[in-house]
Amino acid sequence: MDDAEELIGGYDPLVEEFESYEDYLDSQISEVDLYYLDDVELARQLVELGHRGNGEIVKRAEFIARKEASEIAKQQRANKKPKKLASAGKDLETFPLLKALAQREEAVRNGKLTTIIFIRDLNAKKQEVSGYIDYAHRLKTENWEPVFDRTQRLLPKATDLSFFNWETQKATCNATPNFQVIGDNEAGLMFKNKRDRKVIDVDPHKRPGDNTTRTDITTDEYLQVCIWDHVSRRRT
Repeated sequence: MDDAEELIGGYDPLVEEFESYEDYLDSQISEVDLYYLDDVELARQLVELGHRGNGEIVKRAEFIARKEASEIAKQQRANKKPKKLASAGKDLETFPLLKALAQREEAVRNGKLTTIIFIRDLNAKKQEVSGYIDYAHRLKTENWEPVFDRTQRLLPKATDLSFFNWETQKATCNATPNFQVIGDNEAGLMFKNKRDRKVIDVDPHKRPGDNTTRTDITTDEYLQVCIWDHVSRRRT
């Protein structure tokens, strides 16, 4: 087993097995060594110098460093608590979009799913706006408790994948950590997943693409809502 395999997840079998470096040295001393040397300290010194023991001996400084790293890793694992979902405990049964997003929240947060949300509705100024939202990016950069509490409406922004204000004619497009925008295409607006390079076609008359499903949400919350779910597979 090499070092990379041994240290997966911060777990180091060598330093977990031995409480101290002396205990490690003792494990390398045979009964024959003790019989002839009749001195534990001398036997330890010979092991540390490489004159006794089985195979290559881990040096004291390396053992201490690995011990400290192992302890830090254990502390981090102990302190790491599962992130509470923003939708947890919320009654969203009569809110189709929020219910659909709540069902996807955990999978999107842990990277198993990437989701694009299309919303068309009126903003606070009663202007019609529409746009495509990278759900994962928004989850990572914003507090969604108010959204699932329904004290804050989810609407597209000028910083989302795409945004269009039908009154002012303001239009923007932005790449996110998950998607690249393909806008200069005769086929219309499309998005490329940065993980597996698959293209998501949002044209309702076409197939959405490999590993992608389109879901139209029927709701009174907005004028129009649609969701594209993409299960990404990293290229090797």
